[in-house]
Amino acid sequence: MLEQTQEQQIISIPRIGDVAPEFKAVTTQGEINFPADYAGKWIILFSHPADFTPVCTSEFMTFANRESEFAALNCQLVGLSIDGLYSHIAWLRTIKDKIEFKGMKNIEVTFPLIEDISMKVAKKYGMIQPGESTTKAVRAVFFIDPKGIVRALIYYPLSMGRNFDELKRALIAMQTADAYGVATPADWQPGDDVIVPTAGSCGVAKDRMESKEEGVTCYDWFFCTKNLSLEQVMNPLKK
Repeated sequence: MLEQTQEQQIISIPRIGDVAPEFKAVTTQGEINFPADYAGKWIILFSHPADFTPVCTSEFMTFANRESEFAALNCQLVGLSIDGLYSHIAWLRTIKDKIEFKGMKNIEVTFPLIEDISMKVAKKYGMIQPGESTTKAVRAVFFIDPKGIVRALIYYPLSMGRNFDELKRALIAMQTADAYGVATPADWQPGDDVIVPTAGSCGVAKDRMESKEEGVTCYDWFFCTKNLSLEQVMNPLKK
């Protein structure tokens, strides 16, 4: 029974809509109080299995190379592994001084990387998955909104590197949904048509089907789309 309880604690995962679990931690950029230090920003909190491993190295180089893209979307990157601070520092220095990947080199990681030797944070966020490893965090990604609410989570096995275009697309999709009160369809990309919320009454459904609103197309009462330009999506405050 005790082993079962411990395992349940290890793989407990915050759910979509939950308040992001709070913690204080030492990082490569100093101490942080999470998520309070980033109030008002979106956060991508992501874990990786270990320092000085090839897949993780490729991911950190990619995140660091694209950090400005996420910053432009009001998004803070925060990494985590259960290695120690000095290991983190040595690894990041090695990345900058020695590693080249897909044309990227001399890459400096300036976003915080959390030291989590005790696995305290990893357990809070369900990043330790016993079926995969009891000593390494899987590749978890948490999207946390400016109010500190978990909005999405994606988990990858140790063997598979993340798709960073998809992480950026997901962030923009959630920001678009918040800004315009819409949903995004399958394979949506910024600039594609978005989905208008389904009609909540017969009257609204009838009005919608008869509406000639510019830019809105209704295929049936429950499936209507409208255009949001790339500029509107990327600059929602100008809507």
